[in-house]
Amino acid sequence: MRLRCEWANVNDLEMEYHDNQWGVPVHDDRLLFEFLILEGAQAGLSWDTILKRRGAYKKAFDDFDFNKIAAYDDAKVEELMQDSGIIRNRRKILSSIKNARSFIGIRDEFRSFDKYIWGFVHDRPIQNSFRSISEIPATTELSEKISKDLKKRGFSFVGPTIVYAFMQAVGMVNDHEIGCFRYEECKKLGNK
Repeated sequence: MRLRCEWANVNDLEMEYHDNQWGVPVHDDRLLFEFLILEGAQAGLSWDTILKRRGAYKKAFDDFDFNKIAAYDDAKVEELMQDSGIIRNRRKILSSIKNARSFIGIRDEFRSFDKYIWGFVHDRPIQNSFRSISEIPATTELSEKISKDLKKRGFSFVGPTIVYAFMQAVGMVNDHEIGCFRYEECKKLGNK
């Protein structure tokens, strides 16, 4: 049996996500936006809750097409508030729309969100070497810096903890425990 990060042994869905996506460097703007929205939706909830609803989120939010989401109106917000497949929190839904507009603003300025966000780590994942989940921080100075910059650019639901979880998810930091079989694999992906 392969050893995984301690948090990933909850159920098959989390194992699948851990084994195939978490910590893999992401450079596709649509996928980066998806993770940004899902991490914001998770605020106050478990990641498992969001993973179980990921398919419903993709459907409800037009496959995370930030151009479409930026154009959502009050009628669409009300439609989303009736969708039992997603977290029906008005502030989080409105934040997704606001964030789509801010995301487009960053793309206009930097040509891609990827170029903007990965610039914070000089286009190379930070390689941590934690032995257990208890060593992994919830925030870092860098996640605080990114959070402040995103907020300055109009984003919401992007506090330092959400930003750090986003950084872990999209591989900006390799926070797989060093005993996890994915640690070395993600380290190699980050060195390409």
